[in-house]
Amino acid sequence: MTVYFIGAGPGDPELITVKGQRLIRTCPVILYAGSLVPEAVLAGHSAERVVSTAELHLDEIIALLAEAHAKGQDVARVHSGDPSLYGAIGEQIRHLRERDIPYEVVPGVTATAACAALLGCELTLPDVSQTLILTRFASKTRMPEGEVLGDLARHRATMAIHLGVSQLAKIVEELLPHYGADCPIAVIHRASWPDQDQVTGTLGDILPKVAARDFRRTALILVGRVLAAEGFTDSSLYRASHTHLYRPGEA
Repeated sequence: MTVYFIGAGPGDPELITVKGQRLIRTCPVILYAGSLVPEAVLAGHSAERVVSTAELHLDEIIALLAEAHAKGQDVARVHSGDPSLYGAIGEQIRHLRERDIPYEVVPGVTATAACAALLGCELTLPDVSQTLILTRFASKTRMPEGEVLGDLARHRATMAIHLGVSQLAKIVEELLPHYGADCPIAVIHRASWPDQDQVTGTLGDILPKVAARDFRRTALILVGRVLAAEGFTDSSLYRASHTHLYRPGEA
């Protein structure tokens, strides 16, 4: 048997890989993060057992995985977004390794990608930002040395901040000295879900806008000049004068 850690995507049931969908429909056991993964993602399954892990602690989850292993049953362990980002799969994998239980990670669409799609923008633009920083605001989980928001903000790169909307005022305070009050920012609530919503503005005016929408959780913050860039240089990839393997220049 194999435990498949499957990225279900940000919410829209159609934003899941073909492989992830196939495994969900064929595995005899499904454990899914019920607080973040919509049940519609499980449509068409034929599992003997389906368990939402929203109310379970780690030991209970591992016990269910071990039970399936003893029975030789594959498990679809379904997480939101991409399981490698804030998916809490690391500690599960550690337990599986200790028990010699095979596992595989199936990537998924990230919340960051869904937010960029909703905004209709590219997060990396020539002359503006060629770096994307994925991070979170330090709250229950402390940040390692050198990774506090102020340190990362010094790069002035495009930044996607998870799990921080409830601390937006503190986030803005840390970003302002590096990005400036006129820097674009977007706060996207439940990207790709039927009730998705968004607020855009600048670091100087975003706080009252978000307060008016009352976003408290399940929101991602995007910051950077790419969100409102206009006069950037075209990429070299499609430039007529640029030659490469598939578009060689004239002899």
